[in-house]
Amino acid sequence: MTVKDVLSPLKGFETTALAVEAEMPVFQALPRLLDAPGRVLPVVSEEGVVMGYVTESSMLEGLGRIFGADEETSEIVVECHRIDYSASSVARAVEDSDSHLLGIVSTPTGENDRIQLTLRVGTSEPMSAVRSLERYGYEVVSWHGAASSVLTATIAAERLLSLQTLLNV
Repeated sequence: MTVKDVLSPLKGFETTALAVEAEMPVFQALPRLLDAPGRVLPVVSEEGVVMGYVTESSMLEGLGRIFGADEETSEIVVECHRIDYSASSVARAVEDSDSHLLGIVSTPTGENDRIQLTLRVGTSEPMSAVRSLERYGYEVVSWHGAASSVLTATIAAERLLSLQTLLNV
């Protein structure tokens, strides 16, 4: 997705912010938007003509389209050292669990040259993908899926029944 895909209908707004090119990816424009006065960024065509503006709300709307919610997807957050990161290895770990990797967003953690990866996985139950990622050496920080709360409650109930059985012996 490029900046021209998140233009605001705002017209004739004057800003002192440096303009961005219409073909710039939104992930590159986001930090510039956060530093822009009034959080408004002019967008120019290749000819240097102002095509429109990117505002906080138009950027948020565009990012929402990229990360659209779906009940059949889950989110898994993993951490690893930057040198150990491989998108193909992450995809292989997820796909070994019979799930599909739908997206990866990487963020530096700021400590010990580590990065955090937020994975969007095509299943409402991410536990098999979580276990697979751990087998591949990725540290799973958190996970969430539509079936997560039901599964957690089911596991807790089973463990309580097992404990009760042991105590009754």
